[in-house]
Amino acid sequence: MTSTLEREETKVKRLFDRLEKVEEVAEKIERREPDEAASLRGVVQEALEEAGPVRVSVAAALLDFSDHTVRTWIEEGLLTAVSNRPLRVDAARLHQVLHLVRDLREAGHKRGLLDAVWYRLQDSTLLGRDDLQQSLAEMRKGELRPALTKAEEEVSTAD
Repeated sequence: MTSTLEREETKVKRLFDRLEKVEEVAEKIERREPDEAASLRGVVQEALEEAGPVRVSVAAALLDFSDHTVRTWIEEGLLTAVSNRPLRVDAARLHQVLHLVRDLREAGHKRGLLDAVWYRLQDSTLLGRDDLQQSLAEMRKGELRPALTKAEEEVSTAD
């Protein structure tokens, strides 16, 4: 006989495993069919939004960390708490962090995962910004403009 906690952990793990398979397909077809890949990623996001909050102990089991570590990551803003009593985390953010933790572990990171995951999340957020994407596209096209100091900008706009 399994406990409620074990059933919940199994349910979330199976969901994440299915979503991983969908993401793998999206990654494989990205170059040939970008619209279809985007559609699959949308399905993944919708499923995560509908998944509901995840208990701290289940998140800890999935991440292979202690409950204490998961609570620390919530306090630090790495995982997003969606309810306090009982404390539960957002499934979509957990899924994103789980990806990063796996990637970092595969790359040999054993210590300092909190900082490494945090930096990766910040990079991901930054790369998702439209203004940065526009700047990168301009740079790739050779449309380079030198950076100006504030005083130089004021002089150039005054002309």
